[in-house]
Amino acid sequence: MFLDDVVNSGERLRADARATVLEILAAADRVLSTNPTATLDEIATEAGVARTTIHRRFATRELLLRALDRWAVHQIATALDEASPETAPPYVALYQATANVLRIKINLAFTQDNSDSPDPAQAAHDAVAERADALLARAKAAGVLREDTSIRWARRVYFALVHEAVLASSPDDDPAQLASLVLDTFCRGFGPA
Repeated sequence: MFLDDVVNSGERLRADARATVLEILAAADRVLSTNPTATLDEIATEAGVARTTIHRRFATRELLLRALDRWAVHQIATALDEASPETAPPYVALYQATANVLRIKINLAFTQDNSDSPDPAQAAHDAVAERADALLARAKAAGVLREDTSIRWARRVYFALVHEAVLASSPDDDPAQLASLVLDTFCRGFGPA
């Protein structure tokens, strides 16, 4: 499982330990989004666990930050998968993927701003990009995007639009409405004339 790979021990975690790791990651995102220099003690307090619990799972602050990034990327990959990108009609899959990703990114303030740092999670970032490329290629083949569209460039623009939508949003914003705005902007730029 994903969480088993992000903790120090490398052991298979029990359900209660998984829940604790998830709470630590969520607390770290909340604390670090308002105070990027927060200590592990502050994160432990927010998570409602002892500092030793964090150290048992993440030996250093850097390992916690890497796990936080991998957790965010894992959530985004799952959100893409839930949009049925291989089977749903391309525009429907693109819309659902956009809404799903926005829902996650709006609530991950710290990882949203720090997800470009190079680390061992690069393979996960690359896998998300490959999934997005495959969905955009399907959209192009279905005529949702122009025939001359560069998939790589379209992905970069699409990711930038999603990023900007997240930066301009608040947790109260409706991800479905933001997805409509992103796709309207995206498809009018790359869509057929």
